[in-house]
Formats: sequence, structure tokens, C-alpha cells
Amino acid sequence: MTSVQAILFDKDGTLFDFQHSWGEWAAVVLHDLADGQMQLMQPLADAISFDLKSARFAPESVAIAGTLEQTAAALMSALPNAKLPDLVAHLEGQAVKAVMAPVVPLPPFLGQLRDLGLKLGVATNATEGEAQAHLQHAGIIDDFDLVLGCDSGFGAKPAPDICAAFARATGCAPSQVVMVGDSLHDLVAGRAAGMQTVGVLTGVAQAQELAPFADAVLPDIGHLPAWLARQT
Repeated sequence: MTSVQAILFDKDGTLFDFQHSWGEWAAVVLHDLADGQMQLMQPLADAISFDLKSARFAPESVAIAGTLEQTAAALMSALPNAKLPDLVAHLEGQAVKAVMAPVVPLPPFLGQLRDLGLKLGVATNATEGEAQAHLQHAGIIDDFDLVLGCDSGFGAKPAPDICAAFARATGCAPSQVVMVGDSLHDLVAGRAAGMQTVGVLTGVAQAQELAPFADAVLPDIGHLPAWLARQT
């Protein structure tokens, strides 16, 4: 296997536990959109495959790996009088304030990777502004060489362009980059860009779903340094 020079992370479900980070946020946002009316909250929840009782997303939810615009478009089915651009703006305004739950203590983890001389990046289907806000709040924004979102000019995963853009910007051959993510969107994008791929189980997808598209499937990113050591 080609030596690793850089790690490209997905954000939600990879750096931050997906259900713990977004479940409570979604419950509050749906309550606000429905103006507290349960008869409207349920159709909104159904539109994005969200269980109101457990505050958890089902694996097929568009919100897991999709963009905010795709999530907003799904919600429109229960908000026929809403305007898509306004709804997207509202969701983004709320998303940047969401409290993220790191899957591991991120500053020492990323410092360990930095000490190995690796370049680090984030490629997320969230907006760049949302990603910057969450990384800043977690105290890790300066650990990344590049942070790219769905609005950074390279499209969204599973298309490979956003991954390829990171490789170009860091001067790495794609084969020297490992794309780490919790969804098929992440792994398919990484593979299509010519990268090595590692799946993690801190999102919603199960190991058997990720395995065909991954060089390895790990419980979480905390196992990445040991996996990297085995590659060399």
C-alpha cells in the first residue's frame, strides 16, 4: 500500500458522533418549524426519517450524508408554503449553533497525527461555514490544512471532486491520501478520487455496509494511528 502523506476526514459521524451531535438539534429545529404543533412535527420528522421519541435518525435519512439543501428539500414536502432558499438559510443558521460531540478527545488525537508529519483536511457535505464553526468551537480549526464544504466550489460527495481538490491543494498524490468517513458517500468519493479509504462506525452505517468500499473499517478514528502504523 502506498505510503500515507495526508488524512482527509469527513465531519459528521467521523470527527463528531452523528446521533449524539444532531439528534437533539433536529428535535429542536423540527419543533420550531412546526411552531410546536405535534400534528405538523410528525410529517416533518417522517420527511427526514427522524424518530421523535428517541431523537435518532434512521439509516436511510437524507440528513445523514446529504447537504442542507437536500434536507431542506425533503422537509418541503411537509412545508408546502415554505421557500427553499429561506429554509436552507434557516437550517444553516441553526446548524452552526449545534453542539457537537467529539468521538475522541480531538486536540491530542490530531496532534498525534500532526507529529507524524501528516497533512490534515476536512471534506464535508455540510457548508464550509458550518464546518469552520464546529471545528473552531472544538478548538481544532488550526490543525487542518484545508476545510472544504459542499459550497466550496467542488460539489458534494459522493462525487470525487472535493477529495481531488484536497489532494491538489496539499501537493499529494491521491494514492497518498486516506479518506476517513462514516458513510458510503465518503468512501465512494475517496475511492473515485484514487484515495485509500477507511470507514468508521460513529455514524449510522454498519460495518458490513462500509466494508466493500473500505481498505479498513474501524470502531472510531481513535484507532487510526494504530492502523497507520501497520501500513508502514
